[in-house]
Amino acid sequence: MADNHTGELRRSLGVFDAVTIGLGSMLGAGIFAALGPAARAAGPGLLLGLAVAAVVAYCNATSSARLAARYPASGGTYVYGRERLGEFWGYLAGWGFVVGKTASCAAMALTIGSYAWPSHAHPVAVAAVVALTAVNYAGVQKSAWLTRLIVALVLAVLAAVIVAAFTSGAAGAEALRPVGTTVGGVVQAAGLLFFAFAGYARIATLGEEVRDPARTIPRAIPVALAIALAVYALVAVAALAVLGPQRLGQATAPLVDTVRAAGTGWLVPVVQVGAAVAALGSLLALILGVSRTTLAMARDHHLPHALTAVHPRFGVPHRAELLIGAVVAVLAATVDLRGAIGFSSFAVLIYYAVANASAVTLRPGEGRPVPAIPVIGLIGCVVLALAMPPASVLSGLVVLAIGVAAYAIRRIRAK
Repeated sequence: MADNHTGELRRSLGVFDAVTIGLGSMLGAGIFAALGPAARAAGPGLLLGLAVAAVVAYCNATSSARLAARYPASGGTYVYGRERLGEFWGYLAGWGFVVGKTASCAAMALTIGSYAWPSHAHPVAVAAVVALTAVNYAGVQKSAWLTRLIVALVLAVLAAVIVAAFTSGAAGAEALRPVGTTVGGVVQAAGLLFFAFAGYARIATLGEEVRDPARTIPRAIPVALAIALAVYALVAVAALAVLGPQRLGQATAPLVDTVRAAGTGWLVPVVQVGAAVAALGSLLALILGVSRTTLAMARDHHLPHALTAVHPRFGVPHRAELLIGAVVAVLAATVDLRGAIGFSSFAVLIYYAVANASAVTLRPGEGRPVPAIPVIGLIGCVVLALAMPPASVLSGLVVLAIGVAAYAIRRIRAK
């Protein structure tokens, strides 16, 4: 039984549960929505962008897995940065994660509303946030079971899209050749597609709730990433082959357009339901991750200490979850979907940059990865972050500056 204020969380998740939570985060709005913007940025070089995003994601996954095995506590890179680089860098990572992923929660909620009931997207988004906050409040094990069902349904829908595309007469290999692709376009596409890969960090932020974290976390993160990459690659090839880069770049619902062009219009409502359910799975895991990082930062007094409370029955940080749920509900009722996604991508890349910088400091006896891996990950995160649209970069820098100012004020007052 967890203590009501500063007790430890319940360790109830195994490898399979951790993998499904990571997949529930990755197989969300990214695969249903990011293909269009990525194709606009890179044209036929979309697949190259996917490869770049996968390399950066692999480096981040490896760094995160090694760090999470050594520091199996809630908070993810907030904890790693604090322990390896110093309090400020841990705080900066935690701040970037909380604000970036809170915006991402709103984006996922709006995606649910847009697919489920387009004319009432905002009210549906708010309802989804309230419902999933209640699920998480009842305990992480219940969340893991729901995520299993969501992942199974989404994979089935994506498999139907892939089969429909590859068995139709509309698919053509010419559209897969990266002719006329620019380096800048590929890098921006990689940044947009990286948004869809970022879910594996949710496993690391649950470090205090998995059984045998030194074994579970390093196994679960690469497995979840490899499955997501395989699915993303197949879907991207299918969409490109059927629609071509120009039509794919103009599509607001790429997979709906893909099944229509493939002559399987009866799959349209199935894909719409799959998109809504996928975003639901991402939102479920996102709320989990943000609330755990909030808990870790509150334990260190970077956020109000009252947020450290752990529910005596359910063993979850219930005050942190309720606060995050309330903030996301307000954002879901008011913000624009594209703005939320762009801001979130920038902030999350900064978060992973700190993770890679932390992994660089690991010694051989501490499970250090191949030295080139965190270095490539660090450089990749910075490059992809700066390649995002200017408005996203500017808003991200402003919010990070606000967080730095708050940190400085707290340190001054503590003296």
